[in-house]
Amino acid sequence: MAHTIREKKKILARVNRLKGQLEAFSQAIEQEKDCYQVMQLLSSCRGALNGLMGDLVEDHIREHIVKAETKKEASTGGEEVIEIMRSFWK
Repeated sequence: MAHTIREKKKILARVNRLKGQLEAFSQAIEQEKDCYQVMQLLSSCRGALNGLMGDLVEDHIREHIVKAETKKEASTGGEEVIEIMRSFWK
């Protein structure tokens, strides 16, 4: 079973919290809140997204590299991490 399926409830709970943070950010913009508050809300959104990504990458490494049954599977898992992280950092 893939780690994203096994951790589905936990991941979706974090996504829902992130949606709430983005909604708070959106409301702050619409209500013309102080720029410090707006930036703080956006920073918390970014932190939540980065934390979620970090946890998923860690789980991927453990599942598809550390626990891989063959060197080829581990290599594929590693290449997947490299590819997704390149896109995430852009």
